[in-house]
Amino acid sequence: MRPDPADTAAAPMRGRRLEAERHSLAAVLDLIRTGRATTRLEIERLSGLGRAVVSDRIATLIELGLVAEGELGPAVGGRAPRLMRFRADAGRILVATLDEGSLGVGLADLAGRLQVEHHEAADLALGPDPVLRRLGMLFDWVLEQYPGRAAVWGIGLGVPRSFHRPDDPPLGPERLVLSPVWDHSRAVERLVQRHRAPVWVRSLVQLMTMGELGAGPAARRDLLFVELGTEISAGLISDGRLHRGALGVAGRIGHIAMGEATALCRCGNTGCLEAFAGTEAIVQEAMAAARDGRSRRLADTLEGNGAITATDVGFAAQLGDAFSAELLSRCGRLIGTVLAGLTNAFNPAAIVLGGELARTSDILLAAVREAVYRHSDALVTRDLRIERSQMGGSAGLAGAARLAVDAVFAPEMVGGWITTGSPLCHPDVTGLLQRVEQALRQDDGRAPPSRGGPLPLGPGA
Repeated sequence: MRPDPADTAAAPMRGRRLEAERHSLAAVLDLIRTGRATTRLEIERLSGLGRAVVSDRIATLIELGLVAEGELGPAVGGRAPRLMRFRADAGRILVATLDEGSLGVGLADLAGRLQVEHHEAADLALGPDPVLRRLGMLFDWVLEQYPGRAAVWGIGLGVPRSFHRPDDPPLGPERLVLSPVWDHSRAVERLVQRHRAPVWVRSLVQLMTMGELGAGPAARRDLLFVELGTEISAGLISDGRLHRGALGVAGRIGHIAMGEATALCRCGNTGCLEAFAGTEAIVQEAMAAARDGRSRRLADTLEGNGAITATDVGFAAQLGDAFSAELLSRCGRLIGTVLAGLTNAFNPAAIVLGGELARTSDILLAAVREAVYRHSDALVTRDLRIERSQMGGSAGLAGAARLAVDAVFAPEMVGGWITTGSPLCHPDVTGLLQRVEQALRQDDGRAPPSRGGPLPLGPGA
């Protein structure tokens, strides 16, 4: 039987109509979600859609559970309009940060607001199985703190290092660069399988940068965040967007060479900034000074505690120890000199310093500021603010929430799920789940667990 020519001709038209409907639904949702429009009149004006179309799209979004009618707004020359609000409780976002010595978890709504967070000590060197087991328990716990019917729409995960390749699929999973055992653990795939939701991974410093951006003034769209610890790394926000680099590993400023110096860095090179100004380098110098008598206060700390930390050095400097003050001042000048080059190149509005060293003392912060202002062009530092982070460990979790929310509502993503009301129905998400289950079946040689079941930890876990 031949196809009806009328049906053949109508098919492209129906496709275009459905595409236009998805596009307009996504546009109306974006206006309401971002707060740029809260009334029907504002939506009509900003979207360019007619009154009947706007009313239909709002009714559809209400039916999908993404939008709700709120209270009456102020009347302007007539009847008071009914305000539209985005339902941030329509879905939930799980977030986690894995660092070499700590584990943080949290739960956020679809506006990226953290509802609960928890931090505890952890050791990634123990391997993926115990860490993932504990992470699964904590995720269950945070979901119990805010029980509800809303599904988990995604997971934001921060790790010390991750990378991607240009040909990787949009939903990953990205690779965790932690250790060989972690590289082959399929940790991200196991999280995807357990929670039936996509996982977005970034390096922890990049997520902290995104968290700091959200905590600062709305007008601050150019930001340089610097994590000062054993590693010295940075995250760059340019015009409101995170710069990741070709493989997602931008910001490893601790490996910028400091002239012809011979200090050996753990990366294998000599003269890296970390080899002089990282916490390990500071502790090594402090231990040497305590043993050879250059610092009596550090010697007392070593005798009493059996070890010295970077925090001990900062405390000693605040109490007037000359060696500790000079050590932190010298490290601050080295860090500031590197940051001056980045300031000249990228012209940030603010530099935010985080990590153990940034919390150590005001001496290091003052030395960083002095070096940045001295070695930077006067124009780029005219309005530059250099400040210490006020968010602490919350920055990474807040950034992870923002990462997942931005990914879920990205224009290229939202068009694929808007008519269903949930990103879990997006073809790319269902395809991700299929790929993950196939990969884990091949690895384990057994069927995957049911939804919400235990993590497949393997024999002897």
